[in-house]
Amino acid sequence: MFAREMISTHPDVKGSVNEALVRCIEECFSCAQACASCADACLAEEMVAELRQCIRYNLDCADACAATGTIASRRTGSNKEVIRAMLTACLAACRKCAEECESHARMHEHCRICAQACRRCEQACQAAIGTA
Repeated sequence: MFAREMISTHPDVKGSVNEALVRCIEECFSCAQACASCADACLAEEMVAELRQCIRYNLDCADACAATGTIASRRTGSNKEVIRAMLTACLAACRKCAEECESHARMHEHCRICAQACRRCEQACQAAIGTA
């Protein structure tokens, strides 16, 4: 991804890049894609009724990650309070989605992969909260 390259060129950043936040941005967009794909795969499963909660968490997490990645990418001015709130919300969405996907991981490979993406994003959000 080009998050670091783009942010480093921003006039307000002046080359000083918050590496934890950049990693978080990249993990957010990666997780959003994984969650959207997992939700779609869950919808194609024969046992779709049993996967309703998983689909819900996938979609919530995808939206939270996409919004967090977008807001964290903005470097003009400062809105640290909102960025921290978004990181906290994203972390919570990733945690819940990971827990749910982990409960289906033995049966569905897409859930195993999604859970891994959610855990990586959860960790990246946690690391970025203190630096944002």
